[in-house]
Amino acid sequence: MTILDSRTSRVLITAFLFAVGFGFVYAARRTLILFLFAIFFAYLINPAVLRLEKLVRGRGRAIAVIYLLLLIGLAVFGFLVGPRIARQAARLGDALPGLMDKASTGQISGQIGQIAVEFGHQRGWSDATQNGIQNFLKNHREDLSHLAQRIGVRAAESAKELWVLFLVPILAIFFLRDGSSFHEVLLAMVQSRNQREFLQDVLRDMNQMLAQFIRAQLTLAALSFLAYSSVLGVLRMPYALMLGTAGGAMEFVPVVGPLLAGAAMMAVAILTGYPHWPVVLLFLILWRLVQDYVISPRVMGGSVELHPLAALFGILAGGEIAGVLGVYLSIPVMASLRIVWRRWRIYAEKRKFGPLNEYSFPQELGRGRT
Repeated sequence: MTILDSRTSRVLITAFLFAVGFGFVYAARRTLILFLFAIFFAYLINPAVLRLEKLVRGRGRAIAVIYLLLLIGLAVFGFLVGPRIARQAARLGDALPGLMDKASTGQISGQIGQIAVEFGHQRGWSDATQNGIQNFLKNHREDLSHLAQRIGVRAAESAKELWVLFLVPILAIFFLRDGSSFHEVLLAMVQSRNQREFLQDVLRDMNQMLAQFIRAQLTLAALSFLAYSSVLGVLRMPYALMLGTAGGAMEFVPVVGPLLAGAAMMAVAILTGYPHWPVVLLFLILWRLVQDYVISPRVMGGSVELHPLAALFGILAGGEIAGVLGVYLSIPVMASLRIVWRRWRIYAEKRKFGPLNEYSFPQELGRGRT
């Protein structure tokens, strides 16, 4: 007489293997994130490699030419724009201790209160409203100081992790060169026809989603860099080019990145005594609306198709698991899970009712082709 039957044993073994797998993923999350960024970079330049492969008669040669062109482009960009960004970054770095002293001693809340009073005078606010704002800032001075310090610490911690990004192009070479081999190995691990079709559909949908998502993110980041740098430069705001570069880079972090970029720009404008900060605030609000509701839907298309609550959950969970990098990876990971779930439903129906025709799950099958 056995204590557990075979079915219960299989369930327990499966649950144990899943627990071990999740534990390994969590323990090696930073290394896995590095490889994921390499995959993303490979997806980004793979279309150029495919077009050049026929001309140079070899995938390895095409990869080498693309990398050489990227290095030349980075060198030209660094020669033309890099010195200005470096000078502004150095100036901001020299001024940063004084700005942090203002934040730690509570001068930031007093300065914000003074600006609010001046703004209230210009807009005709009542004395009661102005006094209410001053009292609120005075009562929450310590909270504002702690918040500014926490933002500075988080930014410093994130900057320490940027060195690993130099490994991304190196790892991406292997994915570009041997990506088709990896695809064939994964398919060869599955024996049954239905399971092979399921895995092939999942890989195809994820390939399309990731390629479109990554190119869309790069386009949005480039547009944000141009908008921030040009408008802030025209407004003669201090450190305009450096802030524009940081704003474009933060566009890769969904939801949280643009908010932090806007907060950093407003903080620099206020702490440096920039007089036209209301114009900067108005520009940031208008650009965010245009970016989120006009440009982003056209560029992103239907590549992700996530509910806002699912996207928000993924962002919060990714931040808890892997910090800023986890926040960036949250959207494609959640979209990948959605693809797996959608394809699994179709696979389960195939096993239950047989092959599906074009009228079965039309919505699901239609999305898989896009």
